[in-house]
Amino acid sequence: MKKKAISILLCAAMVSSMALAGCGGKEKQQASGGKNSDGTYEEFITVDVFDSLANYQGMQSGWFAKVVKDKFNMELNIIAPNVAGGGDTLFQTRSAAGNLGDLVISGTANGRFADMVKAGLLLDMTDLLKDKDVLKNYEAAIENANELVEQEGIWGLPSEISNQSPEVSSDGIEPLVAPYVRWDAYKKAGYPEMETLEDLIPVMKTMQENTPESDSGKKTYAISLFKDWDGNMMVGAKNYASLYGYQELGFVMASADGSDIQDITDEDSLYVQALKFLFQANQEGLVDPESTTQNYDMLSNKYRDGQILTSLWSYQGPALYNTTEHKEEGKGYMPALIKDMKPYSNGSYSEGNANTIIAIGSQAKDPERMADFIDWLYSPEGVRISEQANGAAGPEGLTWEMQDGKAVLTEFGSKALPSNDVAVPEEWGGGSWKDGVSALNFKAVSVADIDTTTNEPYMTTMWSSELEKNNTQLDQEWQEYAGGAKTTLEFLESKDAVAVAPGTSYTQPTESSDITTLRNQCKAAIVDSSWQMIFAKDEGEFQSILEEMQDTVKGLGYEQVLELDMQNAKDQAAARVEAVEAYNSQNADAE
Repeated sequence: MKKKAISILLCAAMVSSMALAGCGGKEKQQASGGKNSDGTYEEFITVDVFDSLANYQGMQSGWFAKVVKDKFNMELNIIAPNVAGGGDTLFQTRSAAGNLGDLVISGTANGRFADMVKAGLLLDMTDLLKDKDVLKNYEAAIENANELVEQEGIWGLPSEISNQSPEVSSDGIEPLVAPYVRWDAYKKAGYPEMETLEDLIPVMKTMQENTPESDSGKKTYAISLFKDWDGNMMVGAKNYASLYGYQELGFVMASADGSDIQDITDEDSLYVQALKFLFQANQEGLVDPESTTQNYDMLSNKYRDGQILTSLWSYQGPALYNTTEHKEEGKGYMPALIKDMKPYSNGSYSEGNANTIIAIGSQAKDPERMADFIDWLYSPEGVRISEQANGAAGPEGLTWEMQDGKAVLTEFGSKALPSNDVAVPEEWGGGSWKDGVSALNFKAVSVADIDTTTNEPYMTTMWSSELEKNNTQLDQEWQEYAGGAKTTLEFLESKDAVAVAPGTSYTQPTESSDITTLRNQCKAAIVDSSWQMIFAKDEGEFQSILEEMQDTVKGLGYEQVLELDMQNAKDQAAARVEAVEAYNSQNADAE
């Protein structure tokens, strides 16, 4: 019924707008909401963006800021909980004041989306979006996301909307995680084979010995961690479990196919095994001692310098270091094979990913302008520019152009992408390219989807023109190792070593305040103990901290929360099956 209501509202709005257009004839109508008659905005404003995904806080600068200024006559002030100490403190403070921001980018788990609407923190966008392309193109996904809210209306738009099957990886050519290593160091080690994750430790030790200094002469480490993204557990450890096809949900790790759900505090869980692996690596002097104090940006700079010799994310080591110059020298991060691994990959979100939404704050200074900006974020140009940090191309004419009907990177784009310290021409905003990248960190549309402007994926590494360039010394050496595979995903698929979790809009339901209180107490103990275990002086201390953590969380009511998370994981697995069936059914009907 709710979906029908939104459709009726959309139809009524379209009829109304057509009637108004008819009354106006051919005369140009004076725009409302502070717009000039040509559609531009007269007044310059500062937009507060409450962004739970952002890793930068402050005013957006550089080339992306210039695009936003030129198009919308506004600047973006990023308010980032990740930077402001993490947790919910900033959210609660701003919620109590009744004003999260002009724009809101937030997770929806545990009923947060519905709670924000009930608290009057978000604006109903139904009228604002009535004639926008985003609603025409993605109405079904938008309807689906707003089913999470009882009140009629359009209160938020889901992220990562895709036209592809839920069973197709949304990660393009790089899965969520993979064991990327500094290939030049791995080559010096003789390409040693690895049966299990534990076999990586002596390999990393050899690599650290044969490549003892970064490009700037700093001491190298095999592994480096940071705390910014820790939540129910330590993200740095969780990612090693993801190498085996598992992803977190509350206090459990659930397999991509739904066949196994693990309590993370169990001694035999992949999470605890990952902690033991990191502990053993630290015992060998392989873990960066600054891991406990640095943030994501500090670590990123170390990757740009080639100081850290392994990376689990393609958007760290490979994205930040694999410049054309480095690759031609045979230097860079490429995926090695651990024979028993099966890296986790998110499937495409044909229903939209309702776990993260973008919305307009109820106290927004200029709601119409916010709606225009959101509409642009979901347009081909908006995806290319705002999702550049996630692999999209950036501004046409600066980083890329069309040649002979194909999208190709410009000379500048080849040097700057994805996030390199390259000077930007003044007419494009000046400053450093990496400092000007969009700080929103919001994926409106899947970058693995087809850009209708170029007829190729938004992700530049998937362009035919870019795949043809994979002939540097580094590429050739890795392709020989990979049996001729051209991409990470192709390599892993050839080894039956990738686990795609079908994309679904499933979100964790609202939990009681009592459960939330217990969860917050437990996760603090789990995260703190996890870091202590990695840096324990010996195995005895490691085991002692683990047992103390297990006892502590049990005393805090952990089992009540775990029971809920186990059920949520089962529901998520069922939702993945339903998403695949729904997609297949829709496409069968279309045929």
